[in-house]
Amino acid sequence: MTASPAVPARVPTAPGGLPLIGHAHRLARTPLPFITSLREHGSVVRIRLGPTPAYVVTDPVLTRTVLVTEAAHFAKGGKIFDVLRGVFGDGLATIADGDTHLRNRRLMQPMFNKAHIATRRTAMIDQARSMVGAWQEGQLRDVFADMNDVTLAVFLVALFGADLPTHLQREFTTLMPELMKGAIRQTVLPPWVTRLPLPANRAHTRGIARLRALMDQAIDHRSGGPESTTPDPAEAAGCPHRAATDERQSGLFETLAAAGDQFTRRQLQDEAITLMNAAIETTATALAWTLYELTRHPGIEQRLRDELAAVSAGRPLREEDLDQLPYARQVLQEGVRKYGPAWMVTRTATRDIDLGGHRIPRGADVVWSPYLHQNDPAHFPEPAVFDPDRWADGRAPSTRDSFFAFGDGRRKCIGENFAWVEMQIILAAVLETWPRLRLVSRPPRPETAITVKPDRLAMTFGA
Repeated sequence: MTASPAVPARVPTAPGGLPLIGHAHRLARTPLPFITSLREHGSVVRIRLGPTPAYVVTDPVLTRTVLVTEAAHFAKGGKIFDVLRGVFGDGLATIADGDTHLRNRRLMQPMFNKAHIATRRTAMIDQARSMVGAWQEGQLRDVFADMNDVTLAVFLVALFGADLPTHLQREFTTLMPELMKGAIRQTVLPPWVTRLPLPANRAHTRGIARLRALMDQAIDHRSGGPESTTPDPAEAAGCPHRAATDERQSGLFETLAAAGDQFTRRQLQDEAITLMNAAIETTATALAWTLYELTRHPGIEQRLRDELAAVSAGRPLREEDLDQLPYARQVLQEGVRKYGPAWMVTRTATRDIDLGGHRIPRGADVVWSPYLHQNDPAHFPEPAVFDPDRWADGRAPSTRDSFFAFGDGRRKCIGENFAWVEMQIILAAVLETWPRLRLVSRPPRPETAITVKPDRLAMTFGA
């Protein structure tokens, strides 16, 4: 842990707090400028969410202390996780630290090893190519909405197989963005506001109930429960054609379900909902911003197309090609770096503890921000510049040391490997299908939900 003086320093308080609501108005109205401005006031800065204090860590070295070196004293928790737990339940991302988390992570780890993900690549490529290919040439597209749709569809194919009913996919696509908007609203507002019988609060509660009903149907469909489709008679007769399609129709969920009595029905729901959100929220945001950056940097776009052409040699992309696209990975990593994806994450101090010479009291929320660290000019020179070559081999290690998009330590995102594969597949599908990308809206402004998303991003795609 970073050495601290014998007498801990007083934690500076951010200016601009108001009675009763503290800094909630700053977080609600100008969240990114506010969180970025805290760097000017110290390595740890105190803010208030309503009457409750929180401690924002602006130094990536101290964030690594929180997540890795002294992780035992900074439990995953805080207001944002309390709110997300209301949506996800006790999924892997929100369940408290301890034996249950370690057991669940061990049971789920096989789903996300590279070899297992590789078995789903072909189905994911087929799904992405089908959806992107259905766009009409020259049609005005809401790219962020499109990326949400495509990432969700690709994820559902990977998780539940290729035969999930279309109406479930449609409802998931409609419901998840609204639930995430409601979650971030409940995070930044004082708790007493979120408990009032307001229309927005009631709609959020109804949305959570509907999400669980939909996930129940998806689980039943995959596991042969009461909502599953009637088996094809050919299957009972041992039809070879049916057997040949089973691999494509199966998914990663089989690995989760194979844990049997290790997971209750509620836990299966919680884990599937958590994985779905993690798969679409960050990847859709990163892909939308990356496509926007390609419209601004034709040289980068051309390098991507050249790499894709050299690997695929004029044929459609295959799953084995994905490991031969290093520049595509750099481009995506720079998109993830520049735009977050998360802008505020919390931990809870489990005891009074010194952090970088500052005393953090037991029970306090400790806030860290991937967006803040990944746009820090001390670690990423000219952070506003979109530069995929930051990630080329041999570049400064401080770049990687300040990259927290997937967290770090024992709570690091279990699906990181899957996320990179999904993003590469979808980006390649867009580029191989559409030779021309054009921005037709004004440049998008960053807008905070759980991730930092574009407020408006309209593009056309042409041959």
